[in-house]
Amino acid sequence: MTVNDLFFEVYKMYGAVTRARNCFLYTKKGVRLTDLYQEEGRAILGWSGDNAYTQMKNNMNKGISGSFITEGQNRIQKAVSKLFNSDRKILYFSNKTDALKCGLLFSKDSTIFWKPWSNVQIEIGNVKSIVFAPTFPWTDSIYIVAIQKEFYEDNKELEDFVKNKLNIPFPLEAGITRSIYNLIDAMAVRKETDWFIYDTVLTKYWTRKGPYLYSKVPQEKYDSFVLHCLNLGIVINPSFDSPSIIPFGADKGVFTKLKNNPFNY
Repeated sequence: MTVNDLFFEVYKMYGAVTRARNCFLYTKKGVRLTDLYQEEGRAILGWSGDNAYTQMKNNMNKGISGSFITEGQNRIQKAVSKLFNSDRKILYFSNKTDALKCGLLFSKDSTIFWKPWSNVQIEIGNVKSIVFAPTFPWTDSIYIVAIQKEFYEDNKELEDFVKNKLNIPFPLEAGITRSIYNLIDAMAVRKETDWFIYDTVLTKYWTRKGPYLYSKVPQEKYDSFVLHCLNLGIVINPSFDSPSIIPFGADKGVFTKLKNNPFNY
């Protein structure tokens, strides 16, 4: 099932989404849905956005919404360097493939695709090239490559490739920057104890690694499982190959319907 298929099914069952807050979607028919898709992790900090949206709005009010050079690059590089505990240069790309290709060109033996609360066994500051999706819901077509600054400056072979990097407007860059600082704060607070409380229901259907849920339901039955969950007010990742995400802060009761109406596979 594609993401567009999922969105159409949400609309068909519940009407348009009229509001989103934390891990919940509120619909035209007055039904609150629990979001485990979370925009492939870009909304893992919640749909409210907190002060990241405020930063974006404040900079939009300055009118700096073009593609000219601004102070945003330095600010976001500072945030990313703090996130990965190492001095970083960053590049933006519009798709995951190009971002990973760039990372691998910088380092074939030290490039990873990183997600918050994953790769915990790795000393992240030592990784030369890190590819990740911003934890900011407005960024569905943005991927960031964070390269160790010293290694980046020593590399002279990628000038033509890097010319294809994406430039993004300063207000969006400001929002992403703030979301990275919010992520740093969240990573100091969210723990295993916030995720395993749902295991009694969810581990029947998923293998959990931190906040990420990998399907135990066979691929040939996965689309039916997506629709089964949606009928119970739960939005999961429509792709069998990608994880759903624990709805941080939700009451365990949001999964009562799934517990009482099991999916047989």
